[in-house]
Amino acid sequence: MNQLKIKGTLIALGGGGDDALLQLIHSSFCHTDSYVEVITTAAPEPDESGQAYKDAFRELGLCNAHYLRIDEENEADTPENMERIRRADVLFFTGGDQRRIADFLRGTQVLQIMRERYITDEIVIAGTSAGAVALSDRMIYEGYGSYSLEKGRTKTSTALSFIHGVYIDSHFTERGRFGRLAMAVAKWPDYIGVGLGEGTGVIIREGDQIEAFGIGVVTIIDGSKILSTNLDEVEFGAPVAVENLTMHFLVEGYRYCLAERLFQPMNVKAIKED
Repeated sequence: MNQLKIKGTLIALGGGGDDALLQLIHSSFCHTDSYVEVITTAAPEPDESGQAYKDAFRELGLCNAHYLRIDEENEADTPENMERIRRADVLFFTGGDQRRIADFLRGTQVLQIMRERYITDEIVIAGTSAGAVALSDRMIYEGYGSYSLEKGRTKTSTALSFIHGVYIDSHFTERGRFGRLAMAVAKWPDYIGVGLGEGTGVIIREGDQIEAFGIGVVTIIDGSKILSTNLDEVEFGAPVAVENLTMHFLVEGYRYCLAERLFQPMNVKAIKED
């Protein structure tokens, strides 16, 4: 991943109050003239949500904050939209339904511009709740409580593909989503699961270095050392056995390196590939 020399930064929040995320974007990644685009595709009430975030960013002093609707009534690939995405310093995906984000952006020129800019420019691409879940190449969109530990109950699909090999889940502890993230990783053991509690998030630098921020715990689930599972043997709805699934708890001051699958304090120098 590091070989791509990714210049952009991903920031994902697990939902709940957004103050920590907005403050982080403002204080660590923006200047007075930074151009912020809030993308409301996931939101059930896009104008209300977009205006609220626009106002919140402007209250922090970011006067060039705007919101962009891409949905049933507003197509993605207009010249104006593409220009706005090219101009943005920050792209912010709101919460709502992550399937809408994927459905209305997959295969568009707008998304291609976003991906290219993430690699080549020092842009921030952020999301909260559903907007966080959709940032990776695959996302979880269904799986509830104890039922998620049964074969086939956890549903996944392709997403925005800013980062690969990671499942991001939101409202993780509050809504009991450990089971569905564990099952997604058990089925796709090359993936790392990142469970975000509310008011808690991660900063992903260079497409590899995951740093925690906020008030709670980030759960990391690693399936690379799984020794056995019955996933291929049992029928739909049967409970799933998994041996040697690895888990870490990441809090502010710690990071996880995806390429090395390494947990370490922030005061330890990150390993870099040549």
